[in-house]
Amino acid sequence: MMELSELDETSLAAHAAEWRRRALRGEKQARGIAHALEAEMRRRFGDSIPPSQSADLDTRPLALRQPPRPWWKFW
Repeated sequence: MMELSELDETSLAAHAAEWRRRALRGEKQARGIAHALEAEMRRRFGDSIPPSQSADLDTRPLALRQPPRPWWKFW
């Protein structure tokens, strides 16, 4: 694996987003790597991770991501 201290902020964010995508797709080993990269981002940026680097991932539960069902039944 890459050395986390050698990565600049933009490449660290890109790697974190890519590994999180892999983890969300179901790769077993990707979750740990994504967590390590995101922990390094939090260490560098504090609690305020720039929104441009985490805006493309929607990590909400599936029930919240689906559009609401209409109250009427179409038939």
